Amino acid sequence: MLRFDPGEGRIRTARSFQVWEGGGEYNVVRGLRRCFGLRTAVVTALADNAVGRLVEDLILQGGVDTSLIRWVPDDGIGRTARNGLNFVERGYGIRGALGVSDRAHTAVSQLCKGDVDWDAVFSAGVRWFHTGGIFAGLSDTTADVADEAMAAARRHGVTVSYDPNYRPSLWAGRGGADRAREVDLRLARHADVVVGALGLAGTHPGQARIGAEEVTGALAEVAVLLPEAKVLATTLRDVPSAGVNDWSSAAWSLDTGFVPGPRMTGLYVLDRIGSGDAFAAGLIHGLLAGTGLERALAYGTAHGALTMTTPGDVSMASLAEVEALITGGSAHVRR
Repeated sequence: MLRFDPGEGRIRTARSFQVWEGGGEYNVVRGLRRCFGLRTAVVTALADNAVGRLVEDLILQGGVDTSLIRWVPDDGIGRTARNGLNFVERGYGIRGALGVSDRAHTAVSQLCKGDVDWDAVFSAGVRWFHTGGIFAGLSDTTADVADEAMAAARRHGVTVSYDPNYRPSLWAGRGGADRAREVDLRLARHADVVVGALGLAGTHPGQARIGAEEVTGALAEVAVLLPEAKVLATTLRDVPSAGVNDWSSAAWSLDTGFVPGPRMTGLYVLDRIGSGDAFAAGLIHGLLAGTGLERALAYGTAHGALTMTTPGDVSMASLAEVEALITGGSAHVRR
């Protein structure tokens, strides 16, 4: 989507906005490219107009390959297909962040099975494929596209990750949290790695807040639901205020059992949007590099923390900054 940011102000009183690109799955591949130096591409659809080309230009500035974007003809008013917009204001103190999405009838929400030749995509040396519940929740067809893509990736020996990333607004009037959980479980069973795995604990997304002492049991519960998964990972966040968060992570794998991530207490936050996606990018980098789960968690936790120190959805961190934070940089880090 195209993100509109009023900076330190509020959407309701803004007279100007800064624009960024962003989106749950895109933020992950952008972080992998810009921070961790991996070659990445985004598979999506955009309406072919000036707004779509602005999104493309922002993606290109992030170094992400745009050759797999599906361009949909523009009818001039967005009746048949349009590009998604997201207005986001940062929180401060007692005032939380606010997002106002405008993404109905987008070009990407109209993707259907068969629109993308996934066998051609995955036969070109791809090592990892990531998708999640935001894309799957866009429409009644996108979940089938995600299913098709994940199955094709597995056929080609590509590692697959999935992030449930539940958004109530995507499922309102379409079965709500129960339907979201049904789709998440269907898709997560294709995944080797599930990020945001606590989203699958309980009877439906958002059912209850899981305390730190309950995380081990909750991940074990998800492992029973997803016997094929090799790694389950999650971020952990306490929010004393919009500007100060306690930030951590945890994971489970078949080989290691439960692994706690580093704890960063009293983390000053400028913009928390995209931090979970940055965590996923760091985790994926570590797993691809064969660092072991504990180190991969550290990459994800540090990358997510640094992403919260800059505006916009996407990471502005460098690998050197991530590694310095892991070894005891400027945040309070506990292991």
